[in-house]
Amino acid sequence: MPFAFLPDLRLHYRDEGPKHAPALVLVHALGTDLTIWDQVCNLLPDALRVIRFDLRGHGKSDVPAGPYSMGALVRDTERLLDHLNAKDVAFCGLSIGGLIAQGIAVKRLDLVRCLILSNTAARIGHETLWAKRIEEARTQGHGAVVQASLARWFPRQDLSTPHIQQVKEILEDTSPEGYIAAMEAIKGTDFYTPTASLRLPTLGIGAVNDASTPPDLVRETTELIPGSEFSLIRRAGHLPCVDQPETYARALTDFLNATGHLS
Repeated sequence: MPFAFLPDLRLHYRDEGPKHAPALVLVHALGTDLTIWDQVCNLLPDALRVIRFDLRGHGKSDVPAGPYSMGALVRDTERLLDHLNAKDVAFCGLSIGGLIAQGIAVKRLDLVRCLILSNTAARIGHETLWAKRIEEARTQGHGAVVQASLARWFPRQDLSTPHIQQVKEILEDTSPEGYIAAMEAIKGTDFYTPTASLRLPTLGIGAVNDASTPPDLVRETTELIPGSEFSLIRRAGHLPCVDQPETYARALTDFLNATGHLS
């Protein structure tokens, strides 16, 4: 089980595929872990190096005391990529991972060749909303947070289906402290102006049934970057990589081919 031992943090990661191949970095959603990408990774081209990791407070990574800042999450990612000597990567972030993607592209454009912003926005919600959710997490408990997340992420779906139950188990296993600390990072983040300054190939991915980051919100953020593309996935909620892995993997592969990342 590989870990990156950073000066103040231990991050759990997977680095799969040829080490000198073009790299794709995948960053998961709030409350989940790197396993949400399992099915997608099985469908990606073999000639691709795929790096994914558990954010601080999530999965098998350390859970330092909160609150977390978006700057800290971006810095963790930057240090991991430097640790793995990964440069000129295609960077795909989903939800909070999409905020990190925008942050790393603004801070370290030398690391990022192209960007995939999935089910995310330059600003997700607003401070009052997140303050309410944080208070509810503290007073009502982690179980209530999990149920509320599933309802937003998979509306109009049977929550008893196996793939949603797998997500439920991941959410339940996530550290409550890490979950709340990461919500604090989202609460204080607004990348509207920095993201509008970016100039690199970008794909936005939205899902029709996503009640957390609706497709129009994803499209609005993607269009801040000139020349960007947008892909809409049907019959999927906030985690299209779980709902529709074949469609998601095809969207990634087509974009990487179009940008020359896989050539």
